[in-house]
Amino acid sequence: MSNVEDFLSIEEEQEIVQAIRQAERNTSGEIRVHIERTTSLSHYNRTLEVFRMLKMFNTKEQNAVLIYVAVDDHKFVIYGDKGIDAVVPENFWESTKNTIQQQFKQGNFKQGIVAGVLKAGKELQAHFPWTTNDVDELPNEVSKG
Repeated sequence: MSNVEDFLSIEEEQEIVQAIRQAERNTSGEIRVHIERTTSLSHYNRTLEVFRMLKMFNTKEQNAVLIYVAVDDHKFVIYGDKGIDAVVPENFWESTKNTIQQQFKQGNFKQGIVAGVLKAGKELQAHFPWTTNDVDELPNEVSKG
């Protein structure tokens, strides 16, 4: 499976979008998912590049999260903006990473992303609860490279 378009069906992408909406109902944090075939950069550096490309640093509380997946490389990265890093413990993303990894190892890619998005939303809720004046600052669709 080397085509990023073949990684998820349209229906599976919509399930991910729905998971993002659901996760963001309880937090002011913003969650995005980016999927691409491969990268020549380190996966962490590519994640930072995509984070900037998607203008995710523009959130008011600097509390955006990117789940980056390189399909052919069998790698993913979870990256949270500096507003998150300022208030969470060092291993904050471990449980989200483990949730995704468990599903990916079983070949359940859509379910891994959905579970990771929901877990990230739950983790963010404690530090960035949803408020009545919360605005959805970033698009919820899956971006592709």
